[in-house]
Amino acid sequence: MVLVFVILNSGKSQKADSVPVVKEGMIKVTGGKIWYKIVGANKTGIPLLTLHGGPGAPHDYLEPLEVLANDRPVIFYDQLGCGNSERPSDTTLWNVARFVEELDQVRTALHLEKVHLMGQSWGAMLAVEYMLRKKPKGVVSLILSGPLLSTPRWIADQQIWISQLPPNIRDTIRKYEENGNFASPSYQDAMMYYYRQHVCRLDPWPDCLNKAMEKLGIEVYEYMWGPSEFTMTGTLKNADLSEQLNLINVPTLFTCGEFDEATPATTSYFQQKIPGSEIHIFKGASHSHLLEKPDEYLQVIRSFLEKHEKKK
Repeated sequence: MVLVFVILNSGKSQKADSVPVVKEGMIKVTGGKIWYKIVGANKTGIPLLTLHGGPGAPHDYLEPLEVLANDRPVIFYDQLGCGNSERPSDTTLWNVARFVEELDQVRTALHLEKVHLMGQSWGAMLAVEYMLRKKPKGVVSLILSGPLLSTPRWIADQQIWISQLPPNIRDTIRKYEENGNFASPSYQDAMMYYYRQHVCRLDPWPDCLNKAMEKLGIEVYEYMWGPSEFTMTGTLKNADLSEQLNLINVPTLFTCGEFDEATPATTSYFQQKIPGSEIHIFKGASHSHLLEKPDEYLQVIRSFLEKHEKKK
């Protein structure tokens, strides 16, 4: 494992231990090597380990969470097949069990005995699958943002959103879904209209989100998910953890945006399945509520983490 050390925000007036230290490196996991970054490696708070969405949408769009490194290590990694990690061409690697094992291997390699887990979109499903399959020790809390926990509910919710689009956009999406010509420029334009309503409502999109899209692991995304956010043809098409959520026994926070692909109604439904869990809905925001409402999001997350650390 190779580590690169970088000191951020250095200044003569700051104490050395107050400056977040960044470590980057590679971890060998089942199927290849993955890239990781720890911001605030010198901090003593319980680490926050982030799980990006997709599958195949790398960590970059989660970078605003680096602000939390004033208190604790904040850890990012690109799951195998995307971003800065290796991209093997082997579809047998693209399954939930291997991604759960990968997460376990990351914790072991980085010696994360205690950790908060934050999963966004598909990352929320990965976090819950990890809790259910591994029953791991040392997970202090879960944060599930814009959670994908039931593909059937996701599909139904996207159809509701699509039905509310302007008729020409709606009809274009349905036309090309029927004929399967997902590469059509007309379909791509309609898809982007939808994304600007429900994936990220900022105009223009922030650089960190554009960077994630440029480094998307297309093969993983299409194999496990499909050609777009609202057209599911992949192996996750029938995934549904709804009836197992009651088995989660750590403090859990759900977040979503008012116009999120993970709708407030569905996110509230999941939240009611986990006894004692909390929910925060961001007004005027969508799936990228972290980027659209950064100050509010970070305040909510910081408060949640601190509250549950005090109980430990």
